[in-house]
Amino acid sequence: MSSLRNAIPRRAHKERAQPEARKKFGILEKHKDYVVRATAYHRKEKIIAKLREKAAFRNPDEFYFKMINNRTVGGVHRPKPEDNKYTEEELLLLKNKDMGYIFQSIQSEKKKIEKLSSTLHELDTKRPNKHVYFAEDREEAKEIRSRIGESSNMPSFDNIPSRIKKKTASSYRELDERKQRLQKLEKLYGDMALQKELKKPGHKRKLREDETVNPTSQPVYKWRAQRKR
Repeated sequence: MSSLRNAIPRRAHKERAQPEARKKFGILEKHKDYVVRATAYHRKEKIIAKLREKAAFRNPDEFYFKMINNRTVGGVHRPKPEDNKYTEEELLLLKNKDMGYIFQSIQSEKKKIEKLSSTLHELDTKRPNKHVYFAEDREEAKEIRSRIGESSNMPSFDNIPSRIKKKTASSYRELDERKQRLQKLEKLYGDMALQKELKKPGHKRKLREDETVNPTSQPVYKWRAQRKR
């Protein structure tokens, strides 16, 4: 019976439109609009009630360091700026990868730089065309030298197509970028190795500038000598 009841065509009941006398007040709110508005209103009410409950049951002796490190300026929360010596990519690399991956990336960059440098060196180097002539006596050797001197029309390296020049310039830019990336990776690997050594047990202290033999911008640490059993 239910299937037959659903098969019978029914009249579509529609919500009434805004009366002509009330059109000046705007669009009449439909039921679906009311449902969306009521859902948002009750959701906000629940959030406010939960926050009030947390504020009522909070511990008055609660303390953490962000209470004194953070500030509120004009009602806007302003966290204390931290001096970050690493970029976002380096921080992501520190969090997700380990020293083995960094070392592997350094070796890969070195190989690519070496290959690219050798290719560019071969392009820049003007290799002379060598041809060996054999003479039976000195007279024939003089004659060969004179002929070579007259017909020595070496190819000009200045008439290079523009596309090859552009490709060479882009290769040089790539080489510079890879060298910069290699420096950053080596610095990052050194910092990670230092942090790993500092976590090891043992008494250590940071040397002052006047105590270092070879002054560097990086901090230098000294471990106390321990007797090994």
